[in-house]
Amino acid sequence: MRQSADWMVPADDRILELIREHGNLTPSAIEAFGGPTSDHASRRAKKLASYGLLNQVHRGLYGITDLGESYLDEELDASELEPVESAE
Repeated sequence: MRQSADWMVPADDRILELIREHGNLTPSAIEAFGGPTSDHASRRAKKLASYGLLNQVHRGLYGITDLGESYLDEELDASELEPVESAE
């Protein structure tokens, strides 16, 4: 069973799964593939990136990190993650 964190919402797993399945995605593409609305996906992708589960490949384009893969594979407890500084 995946170990989520208090800051996570149910849509986060779906976003991570879609990006793992399809490769780097924008929030609009996440919505098109059956994820949350692009506005919600955008907010959540930024949050997931701030904890290192996603990385921002380019403005508005996100890819999954090794940490994100480990979380999806039930090898990582997301509640142990700390926010990382943005490289912007």
